Amino acid sequence: MFQEKNRRITKQRQVILEELRQLKTHPSADEIYKVVRRRLPRISLGTVYRNLEVLAKMGEIQKLELSGSIKRYDWNTNKHYHIRCVRCDRVDDAPIAPLKQLEGELYESTVFEIIGHNLEFIGLCPECSKKIGTIDH
Repeated sequence: MFQEKNRRITKQRQVILEELRQLKTHPSADEIYKVVRRRLPRISLGTVYRNLEVLAKMGEIQKLELSGSIKRYDWNTNKHYHIRCVRCDRVDDAPIAPLKQLEGELYESTVFEIIGHNLEFIGLCPECSKKIGTIDH
């Protein structure tokens, strides 16, 4: 698993992965850095960034590059969608199954070799909705 392309699991990568898996959010590199520093006080922000990139390339985590948002990371590498608050940038998993029928139709009707897709929903999280007084659904 970690031997791909001569990459190995270092203590730093292991701690980053463990801490990311314990978080129930989709944190930024800065947020992960703050958590990892509790266990590895001498780790640098640059080291966290580099190791997050390596872990993403290895398929151990997912790098989320959502519109209007800083890069965030997700320990769940299974295909799923996200919903982002346009006010505070909070990101949650969207509670729907992957759109397999739509994907299948596209794959059959294009000459492109599809290598993936991103689907992002946007809205207001419950906290921001309360702050600005929007009506709940």
